[in-house]
Amino acid sequence: MEALIVLVVVAVLAVPILMIVLWVALAGVRRRVAALELQLAQLHGAAPRPAQADAGFAAEADNEAEAEASFNAGFEDRDAAEGPFFVTAPVAIAPAAPTPPPRPPQFAPRASAVRDVADMDTDMGVAPAPETDVPQGPGPIERLLAGTRRWFTEGNVPVKIGMLVLLAGVAALLKYAGDQGWLRMPIELRYAGIAAAALAGLGFGWRQRERKRSFALALQGGAIGVLLLTVLAAFKLSALIPAGAAFALSIVLVASMCVLAVVQESRTLAVLATLAGFLAPIWLSTGSGNHVGLFSYYAVLNAAVFAIAWYRPWRVLNLLGFGFTFGIGTLWGVLQYQPAKFASTEPFLLLFFAFYLLIPILYARRQPATRGNLVDGSLVFGTPLVAFSLQAGLLRGEGLPLALCALGLAAVYALLAAALIRRERFAVLGQAYALLAVGFATLAVPLALSARATASIFALEGAALVWLGLRQQRWLPQFSGAGLQLAAAIGFVLGLDLAWHDVHAVANATFMSGALLALAGLASAWSYRRAGADTPALAYYLWGLAWWCGIGVAEIERFVAASAQADLLLALVALSGWLAAEAQRRWPARALAATTLGGLLLALPLALLQADAHGQPFAGHGAWAWTLFAVLGVRSLSCLRGSGGWVARAAQFAWWLVWPSVLSMLGLWLAQRFALAEGWQWALLLAPWLAAAAVSLLRWPWLAAPLGAEFDRCRTALQGSYFGLLGLAWLWTLCVPGASAPLPWVPLLNPLELSQLLVVALAARWLWSATAPALLRTRRLQVLAAAGFLWITSVTLHAVHDWAPVPWASLLSASVAQTSLTVVWSVLGVLGWVLGSRRGQRGLWLAGALLMAVVLGKLLLVDRGNLGNVAGIASFIAYGLLCTVVGYFAPAPAPAPPRAVEPAEEAHP
Repeated sequence: MEALIVLVVVAVLAVPILMIVLWVALAGVRRRVAALELQLAQLHGAAPRPAQADAGFAAEADNEAEAEASFNAGFEDRDAAEGPFFVTAPVAIAPAAPTPPPRPPQFAPRASAVRDVADMDTDMGVAPAPETDVPQGPGPIERLLAGTRRWFTEGNVPVKIGMLVLLAGVAALLKYAGDQGWLRMPIELRYAGIAAAALAGLGFGWRQRERKRSFALALQGGAIGVLLLTVLAAFKLSALIPAGAAFALSIVLVASMCVLAVVQESRTLAVLATLAGFLAPIWLSTGSGNHVGLFSYYAVLNAAVFAIAWYRPWRVLNLLGFGFTFGIGTLWGVLQYQPAKFASTEPFLLLFFAFYLLIPILYARRQPATRGNLVDGSLVFGTPLVAFSLQAGLLRGEGLPLALCALGLAAVYALLAAALIRRERFAVLGQAYALLAVGFATLAVPLALSARATASIFALEGAALVWLGLRQQRWLPQFSGAGLQLAAAIGFVLGLDLAWHDVHAVANATFMSGALLALAGLASAWSYRRAGADTPALAYYLWGLAWWCGIGVAEIERFVAASAQADLLLALVALSGWLAAEAQRRWPARALAATTLGGLLLALPLALLQADAHGQPFAGHGAWAWTLFAVLGVRSLSCLRGSGGWVARAAQFAWWLVWPSVLSMLGLWLAQRFALAEGWQWALLLAPWLAAAAVSLLRWPWLAAPLGAEFDRCRTALQGSYFGLLGLAWLWTLCVPGASAPLPWVPLLNPLELSQLLVVALAARWLWSATAPALLRTRRLQVLAAAGFLWITSVTLHAVHDWAPVPWASLLSASVAQTSLTVVWSVLGVLGWVLGSRRGQRGLWLAGALLMAVVLGKLLLVDRGNLGNVAGIASFIAYGLLCTVVGYFAPAPAPAPPRAVEPAEEAHP
C-alpha cells in the first residue's frame, strides 16, 4: 500500500513537470521556425543564379529536415552564444568586375542533398556549381571534450543532475530485476562458456602465429591462463571437479604451454608455463601432506626445464625452476620434515641437485661463440650452497656425515673441473667448479671439530685471501676468501646449539665468533674500497654489518631482561649509526651514511617496543637510552654535513619525525596516567606535532640545524609530512566522542576542538606560504571550505552527543542528530545559494545547490532505505524529477560573459 501511495505521488508530481517541459520545447521550436522563415525570406529576396538556387533549395530542404528532427528530439536548449547553425561559403570574385552586394548566408547542405542537386542539374543540362571549401572546425575529440565540459559547467545544472539521478534509478530498477532471479544461469554453463571462449582464443592465436607473432603469443598465453583459472575456480570455488582431475588438467595445460613455447621459440610462454606448473600444487592443494607426490611432480617439471635447457638457453626459466624447487622444498623441510622421512626425501634432493648441476653446462654450451665464456653464476654457486644447506638440515647437523657429503661434493666438482677447464668454451665454468671443489674440501675438515672455532679461523683466513687476491690482482684468492667467509658463516650457524653453555655477556665464544665474522666482512669491504671496486665493497659491507647487528641483537636477547631489551637495542642502533657517521666523515661512502639513516629510522619501532613494555618510551632505562640517542644523533648528523648528500638530508628528515612521535607517546601516557578523558588524550597526542609544524613555519632555522642550508630542500617535504599526519589525525578526531572530563564540555572551548582549530589555522598559514606545493596553493580555498564543512558537521554532532544526550555509537540513528544535520546543512546550502546569486558567483551557487541536493538525498536515503525495493526506486526517480523542477524555478546565475576582443587594426598596403 505504501509503495502504491509513493507511485501516486510521483505521478502527481510528474504531470506539471511534463507540462512545463512541453511548454519549453514548443517555445524553442517556435523560435527556431521563426529563424528559418527569416532566412528563407532573405534567400528568396536575393534572386540567386540557377546553380545557387538549386543549392539553396537543397539547403532549405536540409534545414526543414533539421527543424523536424529538432522538434522530434524534444526540449534541448541552445545557447544564443553558440551562433547560427549555418556557414558562409566564400565566393571568388573576378578582379575586373565591380564589387557585388553582399550575399546572404548559405546553409551548409548535407552530403545526400548535394548529390540530389547534382543529379537534378545533370538531368536538366545545367552545369553543377563549383564546390566551395568550407573551413574545417575542431575535430571530433575536441568537440566531445568541449561538449562534456559545457555539459557540466553551463546550462541548467540541477536539471542535468536530475537526469543523472533518473538514470541511476533506472539502473537500480535493473539491479532489482537481477535480484529477482531474471538473469541467473547455471554455474556449469558459465564455466563452459569461459572455457569455450578461451579455447577459441587459443586456436585463433595458433593460426595467427606467423602473421602476428606478438599478438598470437599473448593470446595463447592469456587463453591458457584463463583455462587454468577456470580449472582452479571449478575446483576451489564451486567443487565441480575432484582434486585429481583438476591436477591432471593443470598438468595437461602446462605441458601444452611448454610445447607451444618450444615450438614457437617463445620465452614468455615458457616462463608462464613454468610459473603455472610450480604454482599448481599450491593452489590445488588439499592439505594431504604427500611430499612424495609433490616432489615427484616437481621432478617431472624439472625434467621439462632440463629438456628445454637442452635446446634453448633461457636463463630466466632455469632460475625460476631453481627458485621454486629449492624454495618450496626448504619451506616444506622447515614446516613438515621429520627424520623418519629421510629415506623418501634424500633421493629427491640428489636428483634436484643433479638437474641444476648440469643445467649451467647446457647453458654455457648453448651460448653463441661471442659469449662462450658466459657462466650462470646464480646456479653454479647457488646450487651447491643451497643443496648442502638442505643436506645439513636433513642430517640434523651430524659432523661426520656432513664431512663425507662435503668430500663427495668436492670430488664431483673436481671431476667436472678437470673435464671442462681445458676447453676454451667452458674455461670459466671449469675454474668455478675448481673453486667449489677446493671450498668443499676445505669445509670437510672442520665439520668434525668445533663449529665456532672453525668459523673464527675461516673468517680471518677469508679476509686475508681477499686482501692477497686484490694485492696480486688475481680473482681465485678473492673467490676463495669469499667462500671461506661463507663457510665460516655456515659453521657458526651450525654451532649455535652450543650457545647455551655461554655464561657471561660479550665475553663468550658465540659473541666473539660472530664479531670476528663481522670484522672479516668489514675488512674485506675496506680492501675492495681501496682497490676502487665499489660493488664488492658494498656487498662485503652489508655482510659485515648484518653480522654486527645480528650478533648484537642476539647478545641482548640472551643476557638482558625482556623489559629492558628495547632500551639496549636503542643504544645499539645509536652507537652503530654514530660509528658509521664517523667513518663517513673520514672515508665518505653512501653506504656508511645510509647506515646512520637506518639507525635513526629504527628508533621509531624501538620506541613502540618501549611503550609496550613500560607504557611510554622514557620509563625504565629508556631515559638514558634516549639521552644517548639524542647526543649521538646530533653528532652523527654533524658528521654527515657536507658529504652525506641526499642520504644526510633523509637522515635529518627522519630525525625530525622520530622526536614528535616519541613525545606523542609520552603525552598519551600522561593523559592515561591521570585518567583524562578522550579529548585530552587526543590533544596531548597532537601537541608535539602541532609544535613541530608551528616551528617549521615560524622558526625554520631551528629545524635546519645541524645540516643548515643544505636541509632547506626538504622544507616542503617535511612540512607536507607534518600536515599530512595532522590532517589524517584531524579527520580521525572528527569521528570520536572527545569528552573533556574532568572539565565540562563547551562547544569550541574543549581540548579536542581547540586542537582541531589549531590544525586548521596552521594549515591555512602553510597553504598561504611559498613553501606549500603549488597544487595545494591553487586549491586552498576549496580545501579549507571542505575542512570547514566537515568541522561544522563534527561540532554539530558533538553538541547533540553531549547536550541531547545521545550515545555516540548510535548517534547517526537518532532523529535529533539527523534533524540537526539537516538544519545545519540546509542553512549552509541556502547561504551558499543566496550569496552566490547576489554576488554573481556561479561556483558558490553551485556549491550551495549541491549541498541542498545532498540534503535531499540524505532525507530520501534515510527515510526510504536502500534501493533494494520498489518504493526506494520510486522515491529515487521522484527525487530526480524534483531536481528538474528546482532547476526550472531557480536557475543558476549566468556565466560571466567573455571579454570583448578589440578588433585588430586593418593592414594598409
